[in-house]
Amino acid sequence: MDFVAKRRIFLTISIVLAALSVVILGTSGLNLGIDFTSGTTVTYQFTDSDPGANTVTDALVASGHPEAIVQAIGDKQYFIRTDDLGVSGLDEVNIEVLKLDEGARVLDTSTVGASVAEDTVSNAITAVIIAAIFVMLYIMYAFRSVPNSYKYAFAAIVALAHDVVIVLGAFAVLGIAINAEVNAIFIVGILTVIGYSVNDTIVIFDRIRENVTLAPGRDFRSTVNLSINESVTRSLGTSITTTTVILAMLLFGGASLRDFLMVLLAGVLIGTYSSIFIAAQVLVLWERRAFLPWRKTAATNS
Repeated sequence: MDFVAKRRIFLTISIVLAALSVVILGTSGLNLGIDFTSGTTVTYQFTDSDPGANTVTDALVASGHPEAIVQAIGDKQYFIRTDDLGVSGLDEVNIEVLKLDEGARVLDTSTVGASVAEDTVSNAITAVIIAAIFVMLYIMYAFRSVPNSYKYAFAAIVALAHDVVIVLGAFAVLGIAINAEVNAIFIVGILTVIGYSVNDTIVIFDRIRENVTLAPGRDFRSTVNLSINESVTRSLGTSITTTTVILAMLLFGGASLRDFLMVLLAGVLIGTYSSIFIAAQVLVLWERRAFLPWRKTAATNS
């Protein structure tokens, strides 16, 4: 299959998805959890009957917390997110909740202060930036035997940024649709996505490097297309097996891992796409504008 010949289609799709993601992030934003906004979360287990989210919300309003967000998570369990309850706030909430069901009990509670939330935000941004810098440095070192290895690093970072932006956009939509939250484990998921995306990209880049070495006279466009065809089966096979495991965990795992697994699922799918259809195509676009004599043929033929 001639992947390179269809690069405009793939790049257009990516540009549209990335633009939509930016628009959604700019308008709706992410559904930030208490790790980023500060506050308290409580998970209740009801025993006698399922009161329903509206009834639980009314109980929170009666306890003085009309801003609380209540989410049913199945098996008569409800996840509640509200402002910082402080020392005695949870006791006031418990009084109202026990009126609904005397056997109701707290399964889990967590409180994050404003200063901790601010530190989490800055640390998350720092972690992503440092990861991107080290990825660039590693690729430049690993591909130092190839002329202009910085081009490979740049293409990988373009694919990486593409993946992160689209995953963030997808999660903004999920926040609206199913109240998916962005919390500390979400950052772990994003960093995992970065690692997976770069790994898949390097596999294709490594094959390009081998083919350039074996046939330096062949035009670069043909070399890239050959390398993608030689690597696509492995990339898809790895992605399918990884996706199968993630889907199984989503279906049968606990609710606490749901948001993390959704980040991984989106990252694997988008990362596989970008490795094949974005990173390698960015290399071709750049090489067509190179001035080295042995690359002019590629610019003419493509």
